[in-house]
Amino acid sequence: MSKPSPPSCKWRSTTQKKEKMQKIGSNIKKIKKGYSSSNPLRNCINNTQHCSYSDYQSHHSFSKDVIFTNESGIDVMNNGLLNKGTSFSKTERDRLGIRGLIPPTVSNIDTQLMRLKERFSTIQTDIEKYQFCTQLHDRNETLFYYFIVNNIKELAPIIYTPTVGKACENFSHIFRKPRGMFFSTLDKGEMKSMVYNWPVEEVDVIVVTDGGRILGLGDLGANGDGIPIGKLSLYVAAGGINPGRVLPVLLDVGTNNEKLFNDPLYLGLRQKRLTGPEYYELVEEWVDAIVSRWPNVLIQWEDFSSDKADALLQKYRDRILCFNDDIQGTASVILSGVLNCLRATGQSFSDITKQKILIVGSGAAGMGVVSGLKEAMKREGLTEEEALKNFYIVDKDGLLTSERLNEMGSTLSDTAKMFAYARNDMKEGSSLLDVVKQAEPDILLGMSSQPGLFCEEVLTYFNSACKRKGKTPIVFPLSNPTSKAECTAESVFKITDGNAIFASGSPFNPVPLPNGQVIQTSQANNMFAYPGVGLAAVLSGCNTISDNMFYAASKSLAATVSDEALKRKEIYPHVEDIREVSKKVAIGVMRQAYYEGNAKKLKHLPKEFIDSDIEMDKYVSTRMWTPKYVPIVVKD
Repeated sequence: MSKPSPPSCKWRSTTQKKEKMQKIGSNIKKIKKGYSSSNPLRNCINNTQHCSYSDYQSHHSFSKDVIFTNESGIDVMNNGLLNKGTSFSKTERDRLGIRGLIPPTVSNIDTQLMRLKERFSTIQTDIEKYQFCTQLHDRNETLFYYFIVNNIKELAPIIYTPTVGKACENFSHIFRKPRGMFFSTLDKGEMKSMVYNWPVEEVDVIVVTDGGRILGLGDLGANGDGIPIGKLSLYVAAGGINPGRVLPVLLDVGTNNEKLFNDPLYLGLRQKRLTGPEYYELVEEWVDAIVSRWPNVLIQWEDFSSDKADALLQKYRDRILCFNDDIQGTASVILSGVLNCLRATGQSFSDITKQKILIVGSGAAGMGVVSGLKEAMKREGLTEEEALKNFYIVDKDGLLTSERLNEMGSTLSDTAKMFAYARNDMKEGSSLLDVVKQAEPDILLGMSSQPGLFCEEVLTYFNSACKRKGKTPIVFPLSNPTSKAECTAESVFKITDGNAIFASGSPFNPVPLPNGQVIQTSQANNMFAYPGVGLAAVLSGCNTISDNMFYAASKSLAATVSDEALKRKEIYPHVEDIREVSKKVAIGVMRQAYYEGNAKKLKHLPKEFIDSDIEMDKYVSTRMWTPKYVPIVVKD
């Protein structure tokens, strides 16, 4: 009896697959020798992609609501971007050759979510919850993002700060499978060919780190790979970036962390961190390799050490589409918070010129924040010199003044030197408490990664000075993760009798007061800005991201907080509203790019369209990726 042919399945024999892979390998070798945008072998690469999200479900062809793939059988189920688990329809199971490989019941995505939540609720520790999410991410990306989007308040602290910090510290011990790409000092001279090992033709966003300063945890080397993965998860969940078009990257340039050298499970290079010209030459080779294949990709620099972060930003910001989230993203979010503090206390945006601001920490992120605030003051009428005088910077050596510039071997960044030069009216090296007593600042910002630095004595005097001036104390302990925050929400509200405005980098629980009132804490987290900025860059087709675009992000973010929320001293939106917030931020940034003539994908649209809230909301909403299952079709 002849064997019946399978119904509507695309079968490939082992021999056919072997022949195809040999052909693919030959083509890739040819491409490595020399690639041009017109090379006909581009189509061969398209056909080898593990998932066709990048070709058929891009931001600009999303209405097709279908995924085409050349994979079948077990390969489909092993591909996180294709796998639906028990949600494959019966006809898909036939088309894809997976009938009999999964239980016969067809579940919808909400039933799968119910099963996930039941299992998740039994997990006790945050790091185990992180691992659960990681495994789901690897197995089924659509379901992973459906889980995140529908439970963002609970899960953002798991896939991002603070839990991601703990995950990075243990990254080599909990490692399961690679995600993204890894470039190291061993790859010098090979990077332009290496980029073609990534099986996706179009990439919208790359987040890259060298692990030099992971959150407030310092040099974690290759263990810092958890940060690009976490950041990109929020690009997708919060910003609606297509998950098939993101790429986490680790630049392994070594580590100076002796603990990692002595860890037998450490995954990174066991060599001292590359420095000087050799370091910048390696980064240059990597940038050239990336833009040679993906010339329009957005690169986000993330968690580089202070001595590298600003230097890399200044070198590349006007040359390629990139930004540094620690510097520019943080500055944008903090400026938004300060603007809302002014609104909450009955002041106008222009009153930012009257604020005296004390910040602890002179690293790249801290200097990015004060630079952003300074520029806002200048926009409201102050001169550069007048604006600089409003800032007091305290680092590990005390107050930063012009006298510090005369010291031999100073490692201050150019930005820190600018602020130091303007401060010549107080004693160099004065303690934090002395500065609070003498300067009587209006706002305290913590970016030192020194827990408890805003101690009871500092907060008590700060509160008393604010009372005398008739002002509301404003305290932002911004260091991440929560264990590195300069103070707790409870300590601030206890000392100020609940009268302060408080925002932190990582989340704190609500604080009950003796009078029975419960204060909801605000989170000044970069996730309120960078996904929207990234979405704007992708949809506008901008060539660079200007300071004015980040200022637009700040004002758009501030506007998402209602007057009713401000009365409760909530100066940032709720995490549950993150997708709507990201959309509003994206619209503000896209408009600014359009007005600057820096939006090639929008230039065909009339100004009336760009200025219309209704039209822009519709335009962006329909281009945000949403986690849902769509039909999968086999395509040779």
